[in-house]
Amino acid sequence: MEFKMQEVGFSTDLPFGNLQVAGDDEYGFRPFQLMVSSIAVCSGGVLRKILEKKRIAVKDIHISADVTRNEKEANRIESIHLHYKISGENLPYDKIEKSIELARKNCSMLQSVINSIEVTESFELVA
Repeated sequence: MEFKMQEVGFSTDLPFGNLQVAGDDEYGFRPFQLMVSSIAVCSGGVLRKILEKKRIAVKDIHISADVTRNEKEANRIESIHLHYKISGENLPYDKIEKSIELARKNCSMLQSVINSIEVTESFELVA
């Protein structure tokens, strides 16, 4: 990847389009937003694949990410809590719970930060 300096922030051209990144969200995505998005979406994508392999039909997965940052240490991300709202009919709670644990172990983005950022998960089943 190559990043080009802009008046504010940086940009890169990717196959899907142009990505604007800046410390000010008026000019692009903030770096912490991209990191949190990467962890949340990677986890959700891996979970989705696991559920498909287990033949557990879900209608939708909605992920909320709560982030705690430490202003005293360069505003670093201290923790991320991912909350999954999984909708479908007759979803097996125990199999979903085990699938989330398996997704945690197989999400490359989460595993990349495992010793630096505390990542926790919770979920609820929605009809």
